[in-house]
Amino acid sequence: MADLSVEVQRDERDALVRLTGDLDKLTAPLLKDALVQLFAEGRVQVVIDAEQLDFCDSSGLWVLVEHQRRVSAHAGSLGIVNVHGVLQRVLDVTGLKAAFDRVVPVEL
Repeated sequence: MADLSVEVQRDERDALVRLTGDLDKLTAPLLKDALVQLFAEGRVQVVIDAEQLDFCDSSGLWVLVEHQRRVSAHAGSLGIVNVHGVLQRVLDVTGLKAAFDRVVPVEL
């Protein structure tokens, strides 16, 4: 069974969300719930740290795109840092990399 850990660090208006494990159809609701909670708290500047993300399918990607749209409508932003592996490939192939305010590959 797939597993995902969603660790959130909050600032006044900002948040850092660290993902560990697999972001897929089964686990995407965990991330969605965390992002919706941050938005409800007024945190519209969000950075996703994908360094420990092992896998991301279309369900996980949709949660990220949906949140990007949500925060953008409120003068916020969603960035993804430490992008690598499957997530990097999916963002490149689909052209969705441009949908996010900032996408930073993992430093080798």
